Parts: sequence; C-alpha cells; structure tokens
Amino acid sequence: MNERRLPPVTQVGMLSLSLIVASAIYLAAHIPQHVPLTPSIALVCASALALAGIMLALSRVDGFAWEAFFAVARWALLAYAVVAGMIEYVFLRNHTSGGPLVLLTLSLVIFALDVTVLISFTVARYAD
Repeated sequence: MNERRLPPVTQVGMLSLSLIVASAIYLAAHIPQHVPLTPSIALVCASALALAGIMLALSRVDGFAWEAFFAVARWALLAYAVVAGMIEYVFLRNHTSGGPLVLLTLSLVIFALDVTVLISFTVARYAD
C-alpha cells in the first residue's frame, strides 16, 4: 500500500467539531437569560481557524485526490446544509435572536463544513 504523509485532518477536524459543540452547549445553557458571548466567540473563532488550517494543509499535499474529494463534498455539503437549515429553523422558531443567533448560525455553518471536509477527506485519502 502506498503510504503518503498526510496532515492530521481527522484529528484537527474533530477538535474543530468539539469546539463548536462546546460553544453550542454553552449558549444553550444560558439562552433563557442574558448570554455572555465572549467564551462562545472564542470557541467559534478557534474552530474556524482549525477548519481553515485543515484546508490550508490539504491544499499543500501533492497528488491529493481532489476529484474524489469534491465529488463527495458536493453531496455531503448538500446533506449537511439541509440538516443545518432545519436546526436553524428551530432556533428561529424558538425566537432566538441577536448575538446568540449569530453565533449559533456561524456554528452551524462551521459544523456543516467540518463534517463535509471529514467525510470527503476520508474518501479521497484512499482514492487511487
């Protein structure tokens, strides 16, 4: 089997997902009352930086199966955009507004992108 050195996409992607989940849990725990946004902002920014780092590291891999990556990414992103849209609808239906809504929306966008990258990378890393 041809072993190539790939960046730690799965590990950093899971870190990014963990940060997003921590942010959402923090917001959900405080939502009925006033929500201090600083911890959640820090978690969302750290997660976005981890996701950007994954994509930057992947872009520098020679001979990566981008065709397979994007073939899977199209459909995975469509599926997770629908999931994120349904969750966003629940937030709007429950009258979430202001800063918490913005942070939860950003969290959903990063969540959908993270999962899409993880699924696509897993397929593309084993593509010929």
